[in-house]
Amino acid sequence: MTNTRSLARTIGVAAAALVIPLVLGSTVVASSSPMTPRTQQISSAPLRLGIINPNGPSATWELEQIESVLGERASLAVIYKDFAQPAPIAELDAADARGSTTLLTWEPWAAGAGVVQPEFQSSDVTSGRYDAYITEWARSLANWGKPVMLRYAHEMNGNWYPWADRVNGNTDGDYVRAYRHVHDLFTAAGAVNVEWVWNPNVPNAVPMSVVYPGSQYVDVVGLDGYNWGTSQSWSAWQTPDQLFGDGLTQVRALAPGKPIVVGEVASAEAGGSKPAWITRLIEYLAAQPDVTGFLWFHMDKEVDWRIDSSPASAAAMASALAARPRS
Repeated sequence: MTNTRSLARTIGVAAAALVIPLVLGSTVVASSSPMTPRTQQISSAPLRLGIINPNGPSATWELEQIESVLGERASLAVIYKDFAQPAPIAELDAADARGSTTLLTWEPWAAGAGVVQPEFQSSDVTSGRYDAYITEWARSLANWGKPVMLRYAHEMNGNWYPWADRVNGNTDGDYVRAYRHVHDLFTAAGAVNVEWVWNPNVPNAVPMSVVYPGSQYVDVVGLDGYNWGTSQSWSAWQTPDQLFGDGLTQVRALAPGKPIVVGEVASAEAGGSKPAWITRLIEYLAAQPDVTGFLWFHMDKEVDWRIDSSPASAAAMASALAARPRS
């Protein structure tokens, strides 16, 4: 991975203009207005499906379009918020109304402003600069009361976000101290409904052992990974086993016994067969009892990551989901 990922998670106004295609049979139909496809049900499979859509769980029409193609409703949702936004209670309500659990991704930065943000060094968080804001979030989520998975400052082992060690003036250990400080403020506020997700990227610039906050601070382990294929000058095709194998080994060694969720995953089309890649991904993850779910990055951004980037890719996802074990 390189710092071309730095804007990959800036999801907001710019993403609202994206158009999600609906695959009907072998025809791709572009739509920019709400539709009413057939309502789907959440699967009982142990490997849970999550969909990361441009406008989040409140944009039910976006989700229903792709769910109609897949034949099931997503049971995991993602919300992204930076340090300028309040706790997204209305969006949490929207996800809950659909029966989805939210992976609430909270990013200590000004979204999209780049890696160098001196006001968002990890030491600023640890020193108490943002304590009032963090405590406000904690109380809001505690008052909401329902289970929520909080993914604070994810992909911290890369070099594309300002909270990572070894960038933006941060040194080894700064991330862990900031994470623990935020966790402790939530504990003090009584936010017992919050499940803490520590979510690195697949092995990258900083060793995972340097940024692991300790088992008492982690309820669920996340792991992000993207198959860029040959879409970039620096990238090559990776199978799901190649992409995730080493990372899964490392997080299991650091956090034995913790459930694992693949927080973000997608594949490019260039360089291999995306339909075959999707099939293998679900087979690979479903065969591992500690992997409880995955969230597909259903966006057309750096490349077309969407599930339905081609009719064949959408069909492969639907078939693989239907075939995964139910117990």
